[in-house]
Amino acid sequence: MTGQAEVRPASDPVAAPAVVILTGLSGGGKTAAAKLFEDLGYTVVDNLPGELLPGLAELVSSDRQRFARVAIVLDVRAGDATLALAAMRGALEGRGIRPRVVFLEASDDVLIRRFSETRHRHPLGDEHGIATSIAEERRILEPVRADADFVLDTSDLSLRQLRERLFAQLATEVRADQLSIQLISFGYKHGVPLEADLVFDVRFMQNPYYVADLRPLSGLTDEVRAFVLDQPVAARFLEFIRDFLGFAIPAYIAEGKTRLTIGIGCTGGYHRSIVIGEEFAAWLREQDFGPVAVFHRELDRT
Repeated sequence: MTGQAEVRPASDPVAAPAVVILTGLSGGGKTAAAKLFEDLGYTVVDNLPGELLPGLAELVSSDRQRFARVAIVLDVRAGDATLALAAMRGALEGRGIRPRVVFLEASDDVLIRRFSETRHRHPLGDEHGIATSIAEERRILEPVRADADFVLDTSDLSLRQLRERLFAQLATEVRADQLSIQLISFGYKHGVPLEADLVFDVRFMQNPYYVADLRPLSGLTDEVRAFVLDQPVAARFLEFIRDFLGFAIPAYIAEGKTRLTIGIGCTGGYHRSIVIGEEFAAWLREQDFGPVAVFHRELDRT
């Protein structure tokens, strides 16, 4: 057990929305994600001019059998990405199809490295350099990011992890009175997850790393879980956070927020943050605020 959300088979219609819009930063992983969808039998449409998107929506809606599953890659190459997304979403929803919008991003240093390794030109590239182009693209796409159903930081993800997180998230059904909740445990020494809306630091708790018998064990084991949760500060902290989330999540839902990503960090991301993340997840599921997915980012690190 890794604590990640259950992934339904690709043949399950709930696990496979009819239309997925893949968007995000250049170099953020859209090509790899599109290939994953293609392998599952999706029709993948990439780099379609914004002016042709309404026609695509009409085509998808008029032939539901042929276009039962479609993944559309939409980014700054479409021109005004915010306008293009709104037009595509509106055209589909007006025809009874609700697309799921996935925004992929990565840290600046990872994006710079990816462009350097592939020698690809950034679509906004100019004489000021790649870092400036990335900053400008972030600014342009911020409204698109804010309107996405799911934001995913691909900086440290393997292809397997990308697949698991994409399809675990897309498999969830969210009622109008709920929001989709994602919990990410992480290690501060590896960086804070970019997609986190809220971040909680649990480094004040005693660290199992310094107990020889516990060091090689993850926070998913009973031994580490007992060590962390038996600390009075852990119980007090969980009480504080339950009170806060019990207040904040209904308020987020009332304001129309559809997703919430919570980061829980410790030093290495292997012990305390995993334990607390699993405790948060169990409690959140009991409250029925919405579907809860858990990802332990550093679990596979050696």
